[in-house]
Amino acid sequence: MKNILLPTDFSKNSRNAIRYALKFFEAEKCTFHILNSQKTSGYITADVLYGAPGASVYEGILNDNKKELEKMVQYCESISEGEEFTFVPKIDFDNIVDAVNQAVALNNIDLIIMGSNGATGAAEVIFGSNTLKIIRNVDCPVIVIPEDFVFEKINSVLLSLNYQYDLAHKSLNIISEIVKKHNASLKILEIEEESIELSSQRNHTEEVFKEIGFERFSIKNIPASMAINAFEQLIPVQLHAMIVERKNFLDRFIFGSETSKIKYGSLVPLLVLHE
Repeated sequence: MKNILLPTDFSKNSRNAIRYALKFFEAEKCTFHILNSQKTSGYITADVLYGAPGASVYEGILNDNKKELEKMVQYCESISEGEEFTFVPKIDFDNIVDAVNQAVALNNIDLIIMGSNGATGAAEVIFGSNTLKIIRNVDCPVIVIPEDFVFEKINSVLLSLNYQYDLAHKSLNIISEIVKKHNASLKILEIEEESIELSSQRNHTEEVFKEIGFERFSIKNIPASMAINAFEQLIPVQLHAMIVERKNFLDRFIFGSETSKIKYGSLVPLLVLHE
């Protein structure tokens, strides 16, 4: 049985990501942990002024969020009839990173699926601050769903590699499992931004993926964000997987280097795996 964590702020974006998750795991036995986190510092004056008589601000917000979670569970059940899905609502009065880390540890979470929650302005126009915090600070695979993206049958998965570090079997096995589940093809895009010895790591990926097969593509001396944007426009894929080790690579990938200022705006859901 899979344990999937679905963080939600009850927005349209997070609701869309939850719909995607249910389609992604059709015909599989899963428990979906629907998490809403609310920092106490997020209480606003109106909560204090208009709270129910005799009720604390905490109780007021807790009751409101419980009702919203109940509605979310009912909605999920209504659109997944016939599936072996279990929905577990959870409220946590903590910052998003601590709340997610605790949920991952306590519930043996296999995967997090969430919306991009893109904000307007500055660097976080592509991925919102909460999404980036979870990617950087939670050691669990994350699928980020672009705003308004509607689930498409996964016929092809793109794995982009830059080979700046060793690739662990665990991350590659997750990709292999997804490819097998959806009976999809795998395309590996090697992005060579620096002169790196590739033979040993190529052999490693070939060994892991030998059962499912794959197509290999290689691009040299082009920033990762530009290479992947171009690939996704030329060759249709329904999921893009990347393995990240260091914060600086993630920043270069998403926001571009100081010289190029190229940004990566994912056209399809992005699976982020950690080394």
